[in-house]
Amino acid sequence: MKYFTKLLIIHLAFGSTCLFSAEVNVYSHRHYDSDKILFNQFTEETGIKVNVIKGSADQLIQRLISEGENSPADVLLTVDAGRLHRAKAAGILQPVISQGLKENVPASMRDPESYWYGMTVRSRVIVYSKDRVNPSELSTYEALAKAKWKGRVVARSSSNIYNQSLLASIIAANGMDKALAWAKGVRKNMARAPRGSDRDQARAVAAGLADVAIMNTYYLGILANSSVAADRDVTKKVGVFFPNQKGRGAHINVSGGGVTISAKNKSEAIKFLEFLTSAKSQETFGSVNYEYPVKLESNRSELLRRWGPFKADKVNLSILGAKNTEAVKLFDLAGWE
Repeated sequence: MKYFTKLLIIHLAFGSTCLFSAEVNVYSHRHYDSDKILFNQFTEETGIKVNVIKGSADQLIQRLISEGENSPADVLLTVDAGRLHRAKAAGILQPVISQGLKENVPASMRDPESYWYGMTVRSRVIVYSKDRVNPSELSTYEALAKAKWKGRVVARSSSNIYNQSLLASIIAANGMDKALAWAKGVRKNMARAPRGSDRDQARAVAAGLADVAIMNTYYLGILANSSVAADRDVTKKVGVFFPNQKGRGAHINVSGGGVTISAKNKSEAIKFLEFLTSAKSQETFGSVNYEYPVKLESNRSELLRRWGPFKADKVNLSILGAKNTEAVKLFDLAGWE
């Protein structure tokens, strides 16, 4: 009896480590409640423990480079196709062939060579003042460079990867010369020097400092569900406009992930990415973090549906990373701080 009691005590003390037959080690740039929920669900459904190390994208990419084959990481999760491209170029990801991932993620939202896969979608849109702008005045990203918007635009710094990817998409669509002219025109039309976060741009429009802002959709979801009343009020004063609907469609970007070159738990890593891109998980991302699913037509988020359906640019998002260097150069030439 004493022997049995001793075994029971040992089991209770260390049982939490014995429950998991496998694990997956994740380096994640993401910091959202939706991810915590889904990681726990993945463990409950598969018995695979998820170990997470968080940091900025640049920190994690550099860490993976420094650790090399000795890295414990199996998966890298980050935000923006530009960063995913950077990780691939750094040689820290490996190609993954998975029928589940191919079925879950549209071709335009994954690396053509299968090094990374999109997981959630954000669209970079025009947010406008409901009091001072009629949406019929809005049309394209390109139109924001016209003289009528002088002193009426706000946007964040050109050092921000979201703006770099937007300009990369404009380069892909219109060429370098027209993209440079656009960047110069928008910079001249700004109501203030670029600064702050995407949420700060919406706040500026709501406060009357500008009439339109360039920002990502999911930040409006965060403002709309903020515990701060003033932030909730911001979303009542602004509208969402998806540009270029009569042309290539609104610019979109993804958060996503890939299996690291050092992965010791490759099969678990693939299962993890398949789980995050499944229809059930995609719904959680929308309801908890206000991100679109990679299959836009399957969106079930009530908030996102309020903004209406939209046509998305179908360019393969790997182009955004491939043209990032050109975008940074054009921003510098345009004087967009």
